[in-house]
Parts: sequence; C-alpha cells; structure tokens
Amino acid sequence: MGSPYLMAHGMGIPVTNASTRIAFNEKGMYHVWARTKNWVPGNWDAPGQFKIIVNGKALKKTLGVTTGWSWEYAGKVKIKSNDVDIQLSDLTGFNGRCDALYFSTSKKIPSDAETNLDAWRKAKLGETIAPKEQKAYDLVITGGGLAGCAAAIAAAEQGLKVALIHDRPVLGGNASEEIRVHTLGIYGKYERILKMIDTKHYPNGSFEARYDQEKRDRNVKSFKNIDLFLDWRAYDAVAHNNTIKHVDARHTATGERIRFTAPRFVDSTGDGWIGFWAGAEFSYGRESASTYGEAWDEWGELWSPEEADNFVMGSSVLWQNEKTNEVHAFPQLPWASSIAKDHKAIAGEWYWEFSRNDLHQIHDAEEIRDHMLRAIFGSFSNAKKLEENKNYKLQWVSYLVGKRESRRLIGDYIYTFNDVKTHTKFKDAVVEEVREVDVHYQRNLKDSKEPDFLSEAIFYETEKYYIPYRSLYSKNIDNLFMAGRNFSCSHIGLGGPRVMLTTGQMGAAVGLAAAICNKHNATPREVYTMHLEEYLDLIEKQQ
Repeated sequence: MGSPYLMAHGMGIPVTNASTRIAFNEKGMYHVWARTKNWVPGNWDAPGQFKIIVNGKALKKTLGVTTGWSWEYAGKVKIKSNDVDIQLSDLTGFNGRCDALYFSTSKKIPSDAETNLDAWRKAKLGETIAPKEQKAYDLVITGGGLAGCAAAIAAAEQGLKVALIHDRPVLGGNASEEIRVHTLGIYGKYERILKMIDTKHYPNGSFEARYDQEKRDRNVKSFKNIDLFLDWRAYDAVAHNNTIKHVDARHTATGERIRFTAPRFVDSTGDGWIGFWAGAEFSYGRESASTYGEAWDEWGELWSPEEADNFVMGSSVLWQNEKTNEVHAFPQLPWASSIAKDHKAIAGEWYWEFSRNDLHQIHDAEEIRDHMLRAIFGSFSNAKKLEENKNYKLQWVSYLVGKRESRRLIGDYIYTFNDVKTHTKFKDAVVEEVREVDVHYQRNLKDSKEPDFLSEAIFYETEKYYIPYRSLYSKNIDNLFMAGRNFSCSHIGLGGPRVMLTTGQMGAAVGLAAAICNKHNATPREVYTMHLEEYLDLIEKQQ
C-alpha cells in the first residue's frame, strides 16, 4: 500500500487517542476522508471502529466499517485557523486501523487514489522519483534481526563503515520485545559476538525480553562505525549487470527517504526483499520429496509432499495473561468465535502458528496476523466463561507475526536435509549446529477437528552439521550476501538452521566475508574461489 498505518491495539480496551498537529495553508470548509478497512467483515459490529476529531470536534461518521482498504467519508469540518489538531478516537480496542487522512474542499471521493495509490500518494506529497538524500557505506545491511545485528558487528569490528537498516523501533526481529521468542542454537565460532545480542532462555512471550532488548540495542549502538537506521523500511533495490547499485528506504513515521549505496549488500530481511527487488533467484514453498531426495516415509506428506506446493512453516503471534485479585470481564466476540470456535486458552506459545497453502507468508502477512488475532481473542473469550479464569486479563498480545519461513534466496550451494543426515563437512563450512531438525505442520491437516491456528513439530535428532559459505551469497547477484532464514536452502534444509543463534552465525560469517571483500576488492564468490584460507583464518580468530 506504500505506507505504514496506525493500529489501535488495545486488547479489548480503547487506546489513547492518536494525535498530531498540522498546518493548513487555507481556512475554510473541508470534507474529510479516511483510508481504512473493516478488518473482519460479517454479520456483527465491526471490531475496529473509530472516529476523527478535528480541533476538538468529533466528525459525524463512524469509520472502519467498509470491507477492504478503501476511502470512508468522515464528514465535513470548518477550519478556522491554520494550526489544526487532529485525533483518532478508538471506539473498541480491537485493532482499528487508519492508513491516511485526506482533507479536500470537494466531496468527491479520491477514486484516483484507488486505481494507482502509489502514484497518487507521491503526487500529493510532492515526492521526486529518487530520494534526494544519498549515503555511501562499505556495507549496507537490511534487516536488524540477529543475523543483521551480527553481520553489522562483525563487519564493524573489521573497520568497515556499516549501515544497518531496520523497519522497527528496536532490534532483534523475532527475539525483540515486540515478538518475544527466545534464541536457540549454538554460538559456533562467534560466541563473543552473539552474546552481545542473544536472549536468556525465558518462556516465549515473556516480558523478560525487554532486558535483552536493552542489552542488544546498547551493544549495537556502541559501535561508532555502525550507522543504525531504526524505523527505516527498505522499499526498493536496483541492480544493473547483476550488481546492486543502491537500496532505497523510507522512515515509517516521517516519510523521509534515503538512497543507500555500497559496493556490497546483505539481505537479512528474512523475506529476501533485497534479493527479490534486485532480481536474485529464489525459491518459495515445499519442494517435492523427489527434488532433493528428502522424503521421510514415517511422516509422508506432512514432512515432504509428492508434488511441490506453497505450504511453508507458519507465522506465530505470541500472547500472555496476567492473574490478579480482581475479576476482569472480557466480551463475547462473534467475529472472533468464527475462527476460535469452541477452543479455550488463556495464553499462547510457539504452536500458535498459521500457514495455509493458499496464503503467502509475505503477501498475505496482514491476513495471517489478523487470523491469529481472531483466534487469540476468541479462545480467550471462551476461556473467560469458566469460573476458574475470572481473574485473568490479557497482559500482552503481539501485533506482529513471528515468521519462520518465506522466500529463500538461491546461492552457489543449496543446503538440504541430506547435508544434515550425512553431516557433510564442507571445506567452506562457516556455520555449525547441533540442534535437531524441526519442521512444523498445521494440526488440522492430520485431524480436521483441530483448530487451523495450531501447529505440531516433527523432530529429527542429529549430531553436529555444517553450513557452507556458498549458501550465504547470491548465485546471480554479484555483490549480495544473505544471512538468516532467507539463506540458500530447501524447505526441509531450513528446518534446523532457522533458529536465531544459527542465523546469527550466518550474519557474523557474512560480516567477516565482507571485510575480506573490502580488503581485496573481491566479490562474495571470490572469497570462496580466491581467499578461502584467509577467510577461514579470520573466522578462527573470533573465538
């Protein structure tokens, strides 16, 4: 949609008004439109209703009631001064959302904004095609999860000037206090670096994530040659002759834009966005069992299908409760019970996970997140009917999905389950792990009576396995590294190395590889073909 949007995530309690002040060039009568949506259309009151207040006056229409993102008319207001206070008043506490407000002297709906919203928005904001501001670095890293943080630290310690672009206000991705998954895996040869950014083994969803958040952010910010761009979202990457020239990013609150240039780039977005925009080869979904010979007869289709499909491991939304000495009411929610049905729960864990063959974990992430919110609120509402749960209230529900799998960029080597089983000892092994292979499936695929938002794990126990450097740079984009769950692997190959300390090892490995590239003016591939011994020696020195 070309922009972020505001969401009133009150867990059933209306949130404080969102507010801003803007300057009007001309006074007079204005018609007001909001771009919003009814996020759960059906035969019930829309859960995300809100109103607009202008200079203390609430406009007539209640918003958030139309199916799908569209312009809803809020009413008209007389602007008597150039300084205007605007507020959004949440009416439900259940995730009302607003993308944009449009004040116009005409009551005509901005229909041209629906046919080409991106162009309309740019025209209204007076944006140039290219960002006016440009910054140059030795290495540009997009994605501030553990992989991106580790890559930035490793490269910075070798003297590189690094830009770390991250679209959230805090670092850590799934380990952040916004999503709250504890880190798993081993440190490999990068213990010193990874201990700067990891977590303790608290329960998933625990408030303790905030303490490791403080540690992580403090440590990354301590490096003078890491320029940290929090709340900046990359939206484009342009390559010529198989070489990325720049990455463009926008600040999610102010709309400012910057063009980042560098001789080399790291895609640690998880979703492989930089590679995708640049034209890198990638895969998505489950390969057929015969593609790489990864079948496990005991588990059949739940492990690896006969024919390739778009099922991947799903996204989770974690949540926690609080038990008090008081009784807490929670409403009946027909818009949520249609998903939760008769399922009851007072808290969630990793297995609150959703994936479906017809839903794409990137393109449909909002729908997946909203499905999980309905499952959570509906299940909690059901549990609250029981006397034993009368003193429970919702303490925290994440408003972000914690993704496990989406695009996987293709490198010179595609890592598969066979490499785990045979413990392949690559000459360019730069990551090692002992954690079992852990692949998920939705429970309702095995038992149709189970809810569609709960998953189950299949574990394959193994000894130490290794990941080669050739899986950490792009096969066809000459200056692109990748680190994280978007590294070069098969669906089953991702099952073990997808956890965060392992992906953090990948990040540290590519950060050091970037230093070798910088020293010799080499491509990522040439680190393998021409400087492998020097590179591996550098890794050994990290211990």
